[in-house]
Amino acid sequence: MSSLFIDLVLCALAYVVLIYFVATMTKARFNNRNNDADDGDGGVEDMTPPKIDLPPGVIWPSDVPKRKTPTPML
Repeated sequence: MSSLFIDLVLCALAYVVLIYFVATMTKARFNNRNNDADDGDGGVEDMTPPKIDLPPGVIWPSDVPKRKTPTPML
């Protein structure tokens, strides 16, 4: 047998083994994603939005001061 044929057979065998290991590793990883055991970071989850520091003179629309009812002019 020529050395080229032996090299091609060994490369094909290495390729098959590599593909097999990659397929089995990704299959195990995808099975863990379907599990609903996601516990977050392990602490108490704070679902409040962060406070954003706005520049001076800029306010959020929800923080606009409420208008007083105007007094009727007589």
